Amino acid sequence: MLQFNSFRKTFIVLATIPLGIIGVIFGLLLFRSFFGFFAFMGMISLAGIVINNAIVMIDRIKIEIEESGRAPFDGIVSAAQQRFRPIMLTTFTTTLGLIPLYLGGGLMWEPMAVSIMVGLLFATSIILLFVPVLYKMLFQVKYENQETS
Repeated sequence: MLQFNSFRKTFIVLATIPLGIIGVIFGLLLFRSFFGFFAFMGMISLAGIVINNAIVMIDRIKIEIEESGRAPFDGIVSAAQQRFRPIMLTTFTTTLGLIPLYLGGGLMWEPMAVSIMVGLLFATSIILLFVPVLYKMLFQVKYENQETS
């Protein structure tokens, strides 16, 4: 909250955490794994990654609106477009990097790998839409049609 100096921005960041948890539950069920200490550690790691993605997105929205001089709606759209590729690349590299841990980690490390992999894939796919839409709703940003004559 100190970084953003805003309750609404902090709420947006914290609201992304349950999206990762939903993905963890879905992943553990899908891979028929179990929830234990290491799956919980994976969930905590996932929360950190998801929070980082949301902070980066909100910070980019701020930069687009304040420093680029764009209209708020255009700033949100531009920020979402600009951060799409970097967020997806980090998600895919993390997921692909955890596949060996899933395959060879045994009963101890497999739940953690599944938690991070599926939770991150699920959360990222939703966060890329969720954060900009929630930002628009909480800050009451209106679409302004700027037609050129």
